[in-house]
Amino acid sequence: MSAQFNSAASQPVAVKIDFVSDVSCPWCIIGLKALEQALEKLDGKVSAEIHFQPFELNPQMAAEGEDVAEHIRKKYGSTPEQFAANRENIRARGESLGFVFGERGRIYNTFDAHRLLHWAETEGHQQALKHALFRAYFTDGKDVGSHEVLVGLVGEVGLPMARAREILASDTFAAEVRAQERFYQSHGINSVPAVIVNDRHLISGGQPVEVFEGALKQIAGLE
Repeated sequence: MSAQFNSAASQPVAVKIDFVSDVSCPWCIIGLKALEQALEKLDGKVSAEIHFQPFELNPQMAAEGEDVAEHIRKKYGSTPEQFAANRENIRARGESLGFVFGERGRIYNTFDAHRLLHWAETEGHQQALKHALFRAYFTDGKDVGSHEVLVGLVGEVGLPMARAREILASDTFAAEVRAQERFYQSHGINSVPAVIVNDRHLISGGQPVEVFEGALKQIAGLE
């Protein structure tokens, strides 16, 4: 009887996580890496089912994109010095989490990337594609609005490239992505990353590993 009790007690606590983010958001990859490392530190005590939900920082962005420094200046009023300092802070945070921020000169429209992420979830490859998109943009400086780049990334994570081309050539999943974007915006999500646990608990921003670990422990009833 005691052995059965201990076996049951050792089962991980299952949690559902909706990770609302954009492919062109540096704090989103910082938040994701920190969340994943927090789950690793919990050493199997928590089992997380992560769903990546769409958010567009720049839904009106033109297909050819925009110079990053100019975009930040216009959107936030940042000086070149502030832009450089913020970029260095982001680079250092990424490095501490094992993620490399390379040179990237432009920011791109991400709607098609979100459509492919929606499809990838149905195929069980969403997290892999999310990471591939972050690396393509932030590490390699690639155009994640380019259909050629997107199809290549799909192939890298083991999804059928022909199907990706079909999706990108049509408006498949466009309505679904827009509906999800409206849903989260209507529930007060206006900045990302937003990490929602069990549809109830919100952790905002690219928090440190320790913050995610503590919040997950509390939510899972481990402390």
